[in-house]
Amino acid sequence: MSTRGWASRLLPDGLAARFALLLVGALLIANLIALAALQSERTRLDRQTLDRLETERIISLVPVIEALDPSLRGEVARDSSTRLARVSIDDAALVRRPSGDARARAIVEELSAELPGRRIRVRIMERPNAEDQRWRGNERLPRRAVAISIELTATRGQESRWLNILSAAPPRPARDLQQEVVLLLLGASLVAVLAVALLFIRYLTQPLAALARAARAAGRGDRSIRVAETGAREMRAAAEAFNDMQARIARFDAERMRLLAAVGHDLRTPITSLRLRAELIDTPEAEAMIRTLDDMTIMAEGLVAYARGAVESEAPEEIAASAFLQEIAAARDIPLDLRAEARLRGRPVALRRAIGNLLDNAARYASEARLVLELDGDEALLSVEDRGPGIPEDRMAGMVEPFVRGEESRNLDTGGAGLGLAIARMVAESHGGRLELANRPGGGLQATLRLPTAPR
Repeated sequence: MSTRGWASRLLPDGLAARFALLLVGALLIANLIALAALQSERTRLDRQTLDRLETERIISLVPVIEALDPSLRGEVARDSSTRLARVSIDDAALVRRPSGDARARAIVEELSAELPGRRIRVRIMERPNAEDQRWRGNERLPRRAVAISIELTATRGQESRWLNILSAAPPRPARDLQQEVVLLLLGASLVAVLAVALLFIRYLTQPLAALARAARAAGRGDRSIRVAETGAREMRAAAEAFNDMQARIARFDAERMRLLAAVGHDLRTPITSLRLRAELIDTPEAEAMIRTLDDMTIMAEGLVAYARGAVESEAPEEIAASAFLQEIAAARDIPLDLRAEARLRGRPVALRRAIGNLLDNAARYASEARLVLELDGDEALLSVEDRGPGIPEDRMAGMVEPFVRGEESRNLDTGGAGLGLAIARMVAESHGGRLELANRPGGGLQATLRLPTAPR
């Protein structure tokens, strides 16, 4: 699998979650950089403070030691030592190779200014072992220490000696409250920024979710749905383009269906004229001609009905599915099986036409039929079940296309014009649903309008 494929699998699926992950990563990196900079600055200030304190102690100590009798200098120097600063007077300088870094030069300059005329050596040391065997194995020392050697003023008749100081910064406490406070503040700021960002990201992605829902509804054939043109400039442009597309497709469909209706309507006049003339002819061929003209009339009327179902405008309203089906079942005197209660938002006339077409098909091909209402999640299932011959599986998908008939003969009196299921499918899709056909166990067909329930 490619790197892009792995990245796609590891990343969250939602756009808001990806934005949040990106923001968290950026904030973490920024906080880590800030924490590292803060730690570096704190270390620099600690060293600077340590150096200043040590140089001030040395500046005060050197004159005192030089004023003492030589026999007392070593003892006073040892008494000046602390847990992290060892002071001694030796014949040789502890520092043999002075450091040349900025920190060492700053210490030399400050000591030279206060103790002129003396040789001063400073070395920034790693854990001292070769430079000073006395400090070997002292685990209290950190990895960096400062060694200072100052040549003392020689007394009469004696060689000059060196004041050697080896000091180190005190170790950091195991529980650093200041660092914990900084981490706590950084964590709190991260959570606060993330919470605000998530609300903002949710606000930004809501128009995208609305556009996706509208696109799915449009894909199911709903040409009335529109998207609010709100939000950022790019989202307004996308919503405007979607609404314009919906309007263009709706106009195209309406023009196409009006043309279809006009053709079907205009065909009825010449068909009627031809039928009247054929009735005046008293020959056996005239009867066959009249039957053909009757078939053409049925097809023309079906064409008009199909087009009218697509273009007629009807305001949607909330429908109680059980009462709606009870009315249809009572009018047709057929059984009704209410297995659930559901509320729909749709066009009653169009839905009544769709269910009527399914019942007409059941009456045409089966001896009995019934209406069934069920609920499947957030979808209502309005089914017409019969005990007819059913439909062969290889022909099931094509039965919902216009002018496809379930009856194999060319007699329209027995098989209809083949538009009933097409109209039912068109009505279902215009409501955001679909028409499903399935053969029943034991024989028969189940035609189901699967429609979304009304929002609560």
